[in-house]
Amino acid sequence: MARVEKVHQVTHNRFLNFYELETVKRTGKAGTYYLASRAESESGLEILTHENHPDGVVIFSLYGEKRDRVVLVHQFRYPIGTYVYELPAGLVEKGEDYRRAAVREMREETGLSFRPLDVDPLFERPFYTTVGMTDESCSLVYGYSEGKVSREGLEESEELDVVLADREEAVRILREERVAANCAYMLMQFIHEREDPFSFLRLR
Repeated sequence: MARVEKVHQVTHNRFLNFYELETVKRTGKAGTYYLASRAESESGLEILTHENHPDGVVIFSLYGEKRDRVVLVHQFRYPIGTYVYELPAGLVEKGEDYRRAAVREMREETGLSFRPLDVDPLFERPFYTTVGMTDESCSLVYGYSEGKVSREGLEESEELDVVLADREEAVRILREERVAANCAYMLMQFIHEREDPFSFLRLR
């Protein structure tokens, strides 16, 4: 069976680090693998802790009296050198409840107030983002937003516009724009379920 023998930390940053892994392949041959992680040190890597806690939250939120628009951000991302449509998201601070993190991040990124839905935990448990290159996992939080859009809470490193997209705009975005995967999946749900985009949260 494939396994990790040793871990070497290459960078020492606050939000993201690079690790080199000495591995054994399924054939028994030695190998090398590279990992990006939110862990600040080796001791926080899931390889060693075997625990999956949410590093971040992603927020699927409806907006408006008819709840017929979805809250998106059109954000500049350095890895692709241009803008991409995403759901509002952010990191969970140490000791912070992930739903409170969702409320805080929505306020900071968009200026909107956010009310999370109370759903079965299976829908909010942390799932991995891009497990081929990182151990990062995020919880998806669902709910409703209201208020006026504001950029006052943005950090200096954040460059984004808030988009309150109706279904027609959601279709256009999926056809024509760069879109993060989790955002694309939820936009498909939003487009398909016109009566209640949260209907999938009810266990039958």
